[in-house]
Formats: sequence, C-alpha cells, structure tokens
Amino acid sequence: MASINLINKIHLRHWRGDLFGGITAAIVALPLALAFGVASGIGPTGAIAGLYGAIIVGFIAALFGGTPTQISGPTGPMTVVTATVVASLVARHPDTGLAIAFTVVMLGGLLQILFGVMRLGQYITLMPYTVISGFMSGIGVIIVLLQLPPLLGHEASGGVLGTLEQLPSYFREPNLVSLGLGLLTLAIVCAIPTRFNRFLPSPLVALTVGTVVSVVVFGDADIARIGAIPRGLPNLQLPTFRLGDLTDMLRYGLMLAVLGSIDSLLTSLVADSLSRTQHDSDRELIGQGLGNLLSGLCGGLPGAGATMRTVVNVQAGGKTPLSGIIHALVLLLVVFWAGPLTAQIPYAVLAGLLLKVGFDILDWGFIKRAPRLSIKGTGIMYLVLFLTVFVDLITAVLVGAFVANILTIKRLTDVQSNRIHAITDPAQGQNLSPAEQDILTQSKGDILLFQLGGPMSFGAAKSISRRLAIVRNYQVLVLDLSEVPTIGVTAALAIESMVQDALKRGRHVWIVAAPGQVQDRIHSLELHCFSGLRTKARRGGEKPDCPPVYQVEDRHQALQSALALITQEASV
Repeated sequence: MASINLINKIHLRHWRGDLFGGITAAIVALPLALAFGVASGIGPTGAIAGLYGAIIVGFIAALFGGTPTQISGPTGPMTVVTATVVASLVARHPDTGLAIAFTVVMLGGLLQILFGVMRLGQYITLMPYTVISGFMSGIGVIIVLLQLPPLLGHEASGGVLGTLEQLPSYFREPNLVSLGLGLLTLAIVCAIPTRFNRFLPSPLVALTVGTVVSVVVFGDADIARIGAIPRGLPNLQLPTFRLGDLTDMLRYGLMLAVLGSIDSLLTSLVADSLSRTQHDSDRELIGQGLGNLLSGLCGGLPGAGATMRTVVNVQAGGKTPLSGIIHALVLLLVVFWAGPLTAQIPYAVLAGLLLKVGFDILDWGFIKRAPRLSIKGTGIMYLVLFLTVFVDLITAVLVGAFVANILTIKRLTDVQSNRIHAITDPAQGQNLSPAEQDILTQSKGDILLFQLGGPMSFGAAKSISRRLAIVRNYQVLVLDLSEVPTIGVTAALAIESMVQDALKRGRHVWIVAAPGQVQDRIHSLELHCFSGLRTKARRGGEKPDCPPVYQVEDRHQALQSALALITQEASV
C-alpha cells in the first residue's frame, strides 16, 4: 500500500491570488460561521463555537487535506447533525451533555481519519444520486423548519417534530420586528447576484444591513440578539463519555463522519471542475478528520468542505492551500478584536441567512426533473428525504442505498439473463461462425451450447440454472464463457452445479474461457468430475466412473471436439 502524504503542497508562486481568495472566503465565512454556531443548539457560546470550527477545520484541512483550493468550515448539513447530537445528549445529561457532544465531534474526526487511512475516499461518493439528492434536500428542509421560530421572534424548539408542533402558535403570535429584519436579510442575500460575491459577499452585506437597521431603527425593540462573544483562544474540551452512551456516541460519530466525508468530497469535485485540478480523496478525508478532531477538542463545531466558500475562493484567485490557511488566519484575527461587534446581531438576521442556505441546499433541479427521469428514482429520493427529516441521516442513507442497489441489481440481472442462451439449433446462436453453425446442425441436438455474455454476478445464478433445466436431451455440454469478462462467486458456483449435474448424468463437458479472471476462477473450482463419484472412486482405488471436463480457449475447437466424440461413440 502506497503511503499517504499528510502535508499538502504549499508554495508562494500564487501568493497574490491566494491572499485575495483567502480574505474573500473569510468575509463570506464570518456571518455563516456565526449563524451555524447559533443554530447548533450549543447555547450562549454557539457563535464562538462556529468561529472556532471555521478557524480550526479551515486551517487544518487546508494544511493536511488533498484539495488545493477547498475552503472548509461549518456547513448546513454538519450543523443540523450537530444540533441533533447536542439536543439529545444535553436532554439526557444536563451537566455533561455538551462535553459529550464535543467528544462525539472528536470521534467523528477519528472515523474520518480511519476512512482515509483505509482508502475509502474513492468509494464514499459512489452513492446513487437519488440518495445524495434526497438527504441533501432533507437537510435543507430541516434547516428551513428550524429557522422559522427565530425568524418569527421565538426560541427554537430543538427538533423538527417540536418545531412543527409549535409552528401554529408561532405564526399566531409573531414578533413583527424580528420577522421584518429576517425577511429584509433574506431579501438582500437573495437580491445580490452570485457573480458579485467576489467583490461584495451577499451574506456579509445582509448581516451588516440587518444589524445596523436593528440598532438604528429598532434599538429599543424587544428582539433577541447574540450578545458579546468571548475573545481569545478556546478552552480545551477533554474527551468525556459514559459507558451507557457509547453506542449512541458511536452512531452519532459515524453520522458526522459519513456526512462530513460526503459533503467534503462532493465539494472537492466542484473545486476540481473550477480549478482544473485533481484532488486526493483519501488525503482530504485525513485532513478533514484531523480538523474535526482538533475542533472538537477546542470546543468548535465540526466542519466539511464548503461549496460556496470554495467557489468564492477560486473566483477571487485562490489556487493553493495557502488561501485556506489565510482564510482561517483572518477569522482568527476577528476572534481577537471583533467580539464586541457581534453583540448587536439579532437572531432573526442569522435566521434569514440560514433560510437562504436551506433553500440553496434543496436540490430544486432534480426535484423538478425527477418524475420525468424515473418514477423509482423519484420514490427513492422522497423516501430518503422523509427519513432524513423525521428519523436520522444514517438510517436514510442506509435504507436509500439498499433500495437503490436492489433495484440496480434487478436491472443488471435482467440484462445478464438476456445474454444467457441454451442452444441446440444453430439458428438460435449468437455470433456463431458458419463452421460452428454447421457443427451444431450435424450434431442433431446432441450438443447443447450454453452461451453466457457480459459480467456474470450473483443475480445471474438463478437464470443459469433455469435456462439449463429447459433442455434435457443432449449428449455433450459446451459451456461458452468466452464473452464473459468477469464472473462472481455465486455465478461460478451455479456453473459448478450445472457441470456436476451433467457429469452425474454421464454427459461430456467442454468449458470455453479466455485467459484471465474467468478462467482462473473456473480452474479454482477443480471441475474434474462429479464429487460423489470421485469420492467413491478414491476409496475403491479405481478410476472415476464419469467423463472428464475439458477446458479450452476456443469455442470452435470445443464444438469440433464434441462432434468428433459424438461421432466416435455413435460408430461404436
């Protein structure tokens, strides 16, 4: 196994572009980090936890990751899972629940590192798009629902079900000032064209305008605000756990690790398309895992590759990991001197920002086209969306992937079954030469040519047995695997059963297989003669009383030899 380089390639050849890219990305990241921190459910320290997460994950992932232009930090999907973890653990352990939640963040980071070391990066994104679309849209729905209470001037209820139960009362008694500020923020962030984000980041403009209006126009209004955040370095959060919570902690940690990995690697693909580079999936997972491990240790939110911040970085000139490091250092400066400036930010303004994030996460393009593309795919997407919103992410992904793979296996099995042919009449043959057709004609049905084509997986095993059972009257079985590039264990065992059944009936068998995986697997089956007769022969010290199995590489040769054998036996 080749070693994985941990330190990302950093140089100063593009320092000017990296400087502008990093600063611009930090400006975009600042309001989002604050908003995600508040939405995480951590409490009064949520805003600073969001900044710590943006700084630590952003710096470490850039330094050790595998995507040169990627900007990492708290994201909507990761914040949704974090809020679930915090709410569950704090409700169970009011005194230590938050510390246990940060331990879960560390555990998620360790699992991501393990994914990278095991080189699972190339497999994580091999997930049906219907599943990815479903859980990303589900996360978007969760974000929108959870931001409605603060938008209306009420405290969040902690979960989707609690929010849905309270929404009617929230709508009956809204705080009109908070609602107006939130809608103003949402209008601004939606009105500024995306192409202007390079020069005028819409989240920062919306945050600034909404906060200024709240202070100047509604300074005396009763609206909830963030309050001053702590300045300086974070306090370490040592790992805390209870034996009774280990199962839940592992489940939550796996949820964070899987989601963070998928989120980051999908963003890496976006970064590749924009910067025309090629990311290293496994190294990216290790970098993200190290970032989340240290973020949890410092009381920060978990993070992942952030698509919008990455796009802004590339558009502003960022080309190397130096831009991600600069982005983190700029946010660190903000923590040291800008704490008092955040005190007046209303929660409703942050809710307006996150509503835009939630709407953007919804996969509108696929939702609109899905019914035209595939009814089954649409059903899978909505199933995953529902499970994501009302159950949890891991269940949604596992169920969605299982259903999608079952349907895929069924389609592949149908395709494979269509390439299985039991032939005694030359008119039924596939790609037979005139000489081969003539041999089948001369055999008068005594040669059964059993043709298989394409990759043979376990789904084809039943079709193999079923097709052979149709034909009973033959003397020689020619098993043609020349057009099979690969064969699975289950399909190989079905072929073994077919050969053993033919040998048990005293019929001769030729197997045609080209050199490679198929021929090697057939050789490994040791198909000499029917196993029961072979055992009896060994005990009696006599030769086996069954025909041999001939293995050749040419179909014409097999058919010719089979015809010669039939002719010879007929003359005797």
